Amino acid sequence: MGAFGTLVGAGGGFLLVPVLLLVYPHKQPEAITAMSLLVVCANVSSGTVAYARQRRVDYRSGAWFAVATFPGATAGAIVVSYIPRREFDALFAALLIVVGFYLMFRSAIQGVAEPITGRGVVRREITDSHGNTFVYSFQLWKGIVISAGVGFVSSLLGIGGGIIHVPVMATVLHFPVHIAAATSHFVLAFMAGEGTAVHILTGTLTWDRSLAQAVLIGLGAIPGAQLGAQLSHRLHGGIILRALAGALVLVGLRLGLQGLTG
Repeated sequence: MGAFGTLVGAGGGFLLVPVLLLVYPHKQPEAITAMSLLVVCANVSSGTVAYARQRRVDYRSGAWFAVATFPGATAGAIVVSYIPRREFDALFAALLIVVGFYLMFRSAIQGVAEPITGRGVVRREITDSHGNTFVYSFQLWKGIVISAGVGFVSSLLGIGGGIIHVPVMATVLHFPVHIAAATSHFVLAFMAGEGTAVHILTGTLTWDRSLAQAVLIGLGAIPGAQLGAQLSHRLHGGIILRALAGALVLVGLRLGLQGLTG
C-alpha cells in the first residue's frame, strides 16, 4: 500500500479504506476514515521526504494548495460521522470507478502540455536531482479551488485525495505527472495531518478506539513509501496514470460487490 500509493502520488488511502471496511465490518465510517487518514499522513510524510531528495516537489504551488485544503479537510472529518455505513460504501465505490474510467478512456493525457498564457497564469521550472527539467504553467486560482474540493472529499472518505488531485493536476493544470505526484504528497501531508487532528479532538481516534491499529499500519507504510518514490523516476508518466486507473476500477468494483452481497 505504501509503495504503490507513493508511486502514483495518492497516499494509499484508496487501497487501505476498502481493506479496513472488509476487516472491520462493524466499525462506523468515521472510525474507518480516521484510521486511514492517520496512515496516509505517515505514508505521504515519508514519501515527501523521498521526493524532496529527488527535488521534484513544487513547494510554491503546493503551499497554496495545502492552505486551500484546510477548510474542506475539517468539514469532511466532521460530516462523515453523519453518513450511514452502507451509503458510505456505495459512495466510495462509485467515486473510485468514475475516476478510474475517466483516466482509462480519456484520450491524449499528456505528462507535459503546451504552456498556457493569460491572466492569472504562473510559470514553473523545476530541475530534479537527475538533471531532468520540467517547464509548465497553470492558472493558480484553479489549483486553489480544486484543492479546496479535494480537501473535503478526501477527508470525508479517508483516501488522502491523491486519486483525485494527481489526475486533475496532470490533465487540468498541466503539471508533468512526476511533479504532480511529488507535489500531491507534499499537500496531502498537511491535509491528512489536519483531518487526523480533528478526529483525535472529536474522540473518534483514541488509543482504545482504532488509534493503536492505525499507528501499527502507519509504521508499515513508511518504508513502502520510500520504495515507491524510488520507483517513480524509472517509470513513464503515462504508465503511472494507467496503473492508477486500473487500480481504482478494480478496487471500486470489489467494494461495490461487497456492498451488494453484504
